[in-house]
Amino acid sequence: MSKRETYEQRTEELLLPLVRQHEFELVDVEYVKEGGSWYLRAYIDKPGGITVDDCELISRALSDLLDEEDFIDEAYILEVSSPGLGRPLRKDKDFARSIGEEVEVKTYKPINRQKEFTGILKEYGKDKIIIELENQETIEFARADIALVRLAFDF
Repeated sequence: MSKRETYEQRTEELLLPLVRQHEFELVDVEYVKEGGSWYLRAYIDKPGGITVDDCELISRALSDLLDEEDFIDEAYILEVSSPGLGRPLRKDKDFARSIGEEVEVKTYKPINRQKEFTGILKEYGKDKIIIELENQETIEFARADIALVRLAFDF
């Protein structure tokens, strides 16, 4: 397991009791380097949406736990936020929650000269996802060929 994966996993272990206590959902944790700085990001949600106050509550509690545990070697910036509109689907629980929802799929390589598809998520599995396009046609994607899947949103 890489250092990044270890940090994410240990942070999730600290976060789960906190989010459950407040009846939130832990959507994702990521540890990434951007612009020369490390970021530890936790994405939380709840029915009706997360507020700034919810994020602050979890951020303060998590910060205290991270200070106690002190397992991250590098300096980092902690961020707790909503996954927002157009959240990426990464884990099986994300796909399960999104069955029947409209999603955008971006592929690494073109399929029929196209790399972006929008449709209703019909099925997912370890190795594939299936969406139904607007014309009622279904298309199956190998998970290895997918660069991004996220909830679609219209304005």
